[in-house]
Amino acid sequence: MPSHRQLAQEFVRFAVDSGVIRFGSFVTKAGRQTPYFFNAGLFNDGLRLGRLASFYADALLQSGIEFDMLFGPAYKGIALAAALAVELARRGRNVGFAYNRKEAKDHGEGGSLVGAPVAGRVVIVDDVISAGTAVGESLRLLRAAGAQPAAVLIALDRQEKAARDGRALEHSAVQYLQAEHSLPVVAIADLDSLLEVLAAAGDPELARWLPQVQAYRAAYGVARD
Repeated sequence: MPSHRQLAQEFVRFAVDSGVIRFGSFVTKAGRQTPYFFNAGLFNDGLRLGRLASFYADALLQSGIEFDMLFGPAYKGIALAAALAVELARRGRNVGFAYNRKEAKDHGEGGSLVGAPVAGRVVIVDDVISAGTAVGESLRLLRAAGAQPAAVLIALDRQEKAARDGRALEHSAVQYLQAEHSLPVVAIADLDSLLEVLAAAGDPELARWLPQVQAYRAAYGVARD
């Protein structure tokens, strides 16, 4: 298994090659102008999703976190948790997965949760953590079911200050989640990984974005742990 740094850089290159990380002028949910954008919804075919699941599996197993099952918050987390469950089973670790509905079902089996019975130590699988809203709802559902949230597993940590009422805070959504809920957050890669790949890029078209991403990190980045 590659080192965490190697894994992160390989993932960033894979995301760039897949068009999942794009460069240009974008606006974040916090209203910030950003020179890069990450859209995990573009891992949208079998080969890409399968390779993505492999990265998730490597990051989770490398973390050493003990877990019994996976949980995918609606909507992107559903496909991510399912793909990761398949990859773990392929590696000989067969675990259940579950997910939530956006609206509780009032017929059939009813309720908000779908899939394997929610129990034991649960890893929440998502793409990024922006405001932490989806993860917060997942924590509430898991604890109400009697399960123990074990960690949150994401693809990319943007390492930038969270925003509230138009004001930048000193911590990121990831840092807040870790501190408020004493819950580890495992990211396949982060903004530092992206900067390392850009700095080493042999492609001038790609390398030219380095100063802009560095400037964004300087303006909005949180202190490195």
